[in-house]
Amino acid sequence: MLTVNELQKDTLILIDGQPCKVLEIQHKKVARQAATAEAKLRNLITGSTITRSFNPSADRFEEAEVIKEPLLFVYENRGKYVFCKPDNKGERYELEEGNLGDEKLFLKPNLEISAHFFKGNIISVELPIKVEYRVVEAPPNVRGNTVSGGTKQVKIESGATISAPLFIEENDTIRVNTQKKEYVERVKKSK
Repeated sequence: MLTVNELQKDTLILIDGQPCKVLEIQHKKVARQAATAEAKLRNLITGSTITRSFNPSADRFEEAEVIKEPLLFVYENRGKYVFCKPDNKGERYELEEGNLGDEKLFLKPNLEISAHFFKGNIISVELPIKVEYRVVEAPPNVRGNTVSGGTKQVKIESGATISAPLFIEENDTIRVNTQKKEYVERVKKSK
């Protein structure tokens, strides 16, 4: 059991029987009142963010046992995303579209991700920070005002649309930061 004073950013605890991640925690003391701690938490099953106040002398928390394992993304069908173990393609896991959030925009077949399991069920996925994608749609380059660097919207093979420099063309391979959802660099120019 953890006390309120032991809670830190990224600690995993159980709130109402569901695993939650501590995003922020602030300890407050107001004159003539008991000390409190205000925590911002993310429910790892629903993805919702909540704010709760805790009493440091009374509240105790059970640590959430969330297991992190590597999985490969296989395909998406009717709002269900299917993943498999890298060494056993027959062992498959499904995750609903609502549990993925923006991560679904950057999934492509055979992409290795980290999956979080709670009580044997997959509850969320974590993408690599930087991933290479092929550009499938890019408007032609336009000459003109490029003082500010000039960007255009390009569509990558996963279906996401991101801002990229004007020199990026269709079939180029680019590296994308999946956390910030932005272009990093061109890896390979199309021929």
